Amino acid sequence: MLAITLPDGSVREFDKPVSGAEIAASIGPGLAKAALALVVDGAEKDLAHVIDSDAAVAIITRDSEEALELLRHDAAHVMAEAVQELYPGVQVTFGPSIEDGFYYDFYREEPFTPEDLVAIEKRMQEIVGRDEAITREIWDRDEAIRFFKDKGENFKAEHIETLPRDADISIYRQGEWLDLCLGPHLPSTGKLGKSFKLMKLSGAYWRGDARNTQLQRIYGTAWRTDKELKAYLHRLEEAEKRDHRRLGREMDLFHIQEEAAGSIFWHHKGWILYRACETYMRRRLEATDYIEVKTPQLVDRSLWEKSGHWEKFRESMFVAEVDESDAGEGGVSSRMLALKPMNCPGHVQIFRQGIKSYRDLPLRMAEFGSCHRYEPSGALHGLMRVRAFTQDDAHIFCTEDQITSETEAFCELLLSIYRDFGFTDVVVKFSDRPDVRAGEDATWDKAESALLEATKAAGLDYTLNPGEGAFYGPKLEFVLKDTIGRDWQCGTLQVDFVLPERLDASYVGADGVKHRPVMLHRAILGSFERFIGVLIEHYAGRFPLWLAPVQVVVTTITNDADDYAVKVHRALVEAGIRAEIDTRPEKINFKVREHSHAKVPVMLVVGAREEEAGTVAIRRLGGKEQEILALSDALNTLREESQPPDA
Repeated sequence: MLAITLPDGSVREFDKPVSGAEIAASIGPGLAKAALALVVDGAEKDLAHVIDSDAAVAIITRDSEEALELLRHDAAHVMAEAVQELYPGVQVTFGPSIEDGFYYDFYREEPFTPEDLVAIEKRMQEIVGRDEAITREIWDRDEAIRFFKDKGENFKAEHIETLPRDADISIYRQGEWLDLCLGPHLPSTGKLGKSFKLMKLSGAYWRGDARNTQLQRIYGTAWRTDKELKAYLHRLEEAEKRDHRRLGREMDLFHIQEEAAGSIFWHHKGWILYRACETYMRRRLEATDYIEVKTPQLVDRSLWEKSGHWEKFRESMFVAEVDESDAGEGGVSSRMLALKPMNCPGHVQIFRQGIKSYRDLPLRMAEFGSCHRYEPSGALHGLMRVRAFTQDDAHIFCTEDQITSETEAFCELLLSIYRDFGFTDVVVKFSDRPDVRAGEDATWDKAESALLEATKAAGLDYTLNPGEGAFYGPKLEFVLKDTIGRDWQCGTLQVDFVLPERLDASYVGADGVKHRPVMLHRAILGSFERFIGVLIEHYAGRFPLWLAPVQVVVTTITNDADDYAVKVHRALVEAGIRAEIDTRPEKINFKVREHSHAKVPVMLVVGAREEEAGTVAIRRLGGKEQEILALSDALNTLREESQPPDA
């Protein structure tokens, strides 16, 4: 008998090999109809896959976590079939599922157009309506090469030629159309549904190499239901409205130009926002017993070699070779320096100055450290992906016994700071050892165990992120969810037994013997540049009053009230409020629209009536009503509202 164990622990027995479709049917007609694929002992398989030995089996339906990737992979195949039906002679290459969608790369001498996308999407819907059966076949390697060459599919033939001689040549047939693919796939095109949309065109290269043939890539998105598709398209629309690059221009916060690619030109208002974040962070760190330091930008390569960063990050480091010929007899004639990509080796150097005792630990050392990392020009993206950035970096030097308490304290601080910035939905990921790493396995065992124990003690729910740890230790990653549901990985906490050993950091224990400290690498915002980009998009530029670069604008209805406007503006500035004044001879509705477009949170409108009564009319961004208050009451209200959350 064949025993099939289902996810609920129940076991079904069969007297002969059984397919996934037969298992689903044995459970019930509803599941048989809903089944898309199956998972056999952790591996996804087609519904037609036959199981001939005892196994743990789960049926994938549209509601399953695995369904989206499956649907998107099939959408790519349906798109490729549609393209080749509409445009004979087009060659297909690869078409995977990706986050939120799928793409396929095609070779066609004539460029695709947006109008072509409309036609392709319509044909895709027809293919879904035809409900073509999808079946898997294993072909002889030479036969497959010959077949694709005869069809003019040279890219497919070339790919097969690079596969190992003993590899299965897996072909999926979809009606009359077929393609080389490992699968798995849906049982038929009808199961895909029509909740998909083609999104855009871009260029690509065969095998991702710019020296190879240029291809055309068509991107699409696919979802389980029309409701999910509409929600995704709405998120894209919202994301476009919130694009920090556009808002940065409109609000006069920053700009980027080719002569300093990957570096930010902060304008006055943007720098006010930057300093508001920095000042807040500095207060929070000082209140939790961090000391602040500053380490050099340029450091000799020898330190990076000792730390291991040279081997790991050399390709991402900016270097400068300097002439030291004036160093004198016996001196070094040249020296290679590197702009620091991170702050940790510098902090170890400060820790090593003088003798440290166990009584000095934990030592929490913070730096708003300016770092530089080479990012390819094509990867640069506004504030989100830069080459020059400032980390809110810190390293906690502690004993092994202090890992748990320091982790708990850090997580409490981090979550409190996120709440103050308006982020309450935070996901924690536990990232363990990567394939390429420093340190022995026993050291990693100890570090992972310590961090896992500390994470549980902090009461954090987490998901495992296998193989994504830092090269010197495991880490926690803190992922924020913004207003429109997007994820942003910002904070990290890493447990490191390796770097103190490599850079010879030590403290004297209670036993009078030298010991290695543990380093907890930690950041909360990550980089100021990226975090401010996230803030801009999270709030769509409509910052809470404490963060707004310009908190209040005093504007006049007529120029008769200019003197009173100056008085009100002076009173606001003296109250510590970031205020501007607008006495231009423009209509008040024009001024209101302009300052609303600039996302100024509060406008104080004054005219002859307000001057006579000693009042102001308060208009709030997005509000339709205005409130009349005595000037003194308005000052008290705005002073209180503009205080940072920790004040």
